[in-house]
Amino acid sequence: MTEPYGTEAFWRDYRSALEGKPVETKGPASGTLSWLIAKHLTTAEWSGLRPATRKQRHGFYRTMEKTAGNEPLKAIDRRAVLAGRDRRRDRPYAANNFLKALRGLFGWAVNAGYMTVDPTLGIKPLAGNNDDGFHSWSEEELERFEAHWPLGTRQRLAFDLLLYTGLRRGDAVRLGRPHVRDGEFTMRTEKTGMVVIAPILPPLAASIAATRTGELTFLATERGMPFGKESFGNWFGKACRAAECPGSAHGLRKAGARRAAEGGASEAQLNALFGWADGSRESATYTRTANRAKLAREARRNPAPTIKVREA
Repeated sequence: MTEPYGTEAFWRDYRSALEGKPVETKGPASGTLSWLIAKHLTTAEWSGLRPATRKQRHGFYRTMEKTAGNEPLKAIDRRAVLAGRDRRRDRPYAANNFLKALRGLFGWAVNAGYMTVDPTLGIKPLAGNNDDGFHSWSEEELERFEAHWPLGTRQRLAFDLLLYTGLRRGDAVRLGRPHVRDGEFTMRTEKTGMVVIAPILPPLAASIAATRTGELTFLATERGMPFGKESFGNWFGKACRAAECPGSAHGLRKAGARRAAEGGASEAQLNALFGWADGSRESATYTRTANRAKLAREARRNPAPTIKVREA
């Protein structure tokens, strides 16, 4: 019985149950959280989101439906949202993405007239480590992979593409000669829609020249077909394990950003290279870390005086 007690629809289903007839299922009960989510998934606001964003938020919504899908909307208040955020406090990045998913849902619900108050208003994201959880490759791990997979292997080409372009795996598998002109590649990124224009660096150019590539994409399967994003992730994960490296495709992107920042790239340059929006938290994190490392190295070369200034 899914309809609210006492309504005409409830008594209709009740009579059907007494007569042994199957109750017609019409989806979630009106006014519940599951009902609101189902409404939201049919809107232009939802279809306008990037595929990766929809996938991420849908995961949060499915989890919410399992625990509170039958709850009436009036029961979803600030306290409930805080509880959901705090259950993920050991993973601040996930907790803050959960909060973004709820803001998208309830912000739309208020504008559409299904709710009068957005319960996420005034709730701040968690501070602290908001890293996305992917391990950033160390220099030792980069060297270990290169030693295991020499130039000319498809695994090494995948490694070089990810490291020397900074592209996410969904973009790296699409990159090919049609994107390259005068030693630079131009691509609109899948996740953010930002246009990235960057040089084909010499190590990557050498790797491309030494490897059998696809017709339209540099990376290709054994049959010469382009990779899908998910299948590439699984394939590259096996290559990492074979080289005894704990890293992932996204971890190479982070290693590339770290190298660029340590090489002196500014926040604006990092944003242009990696397709981040101006003022992004990501580029600021890398430049801040690189600056601190530089200051620490300089401090070691110029130690503090061992005697008091006045005595000197």
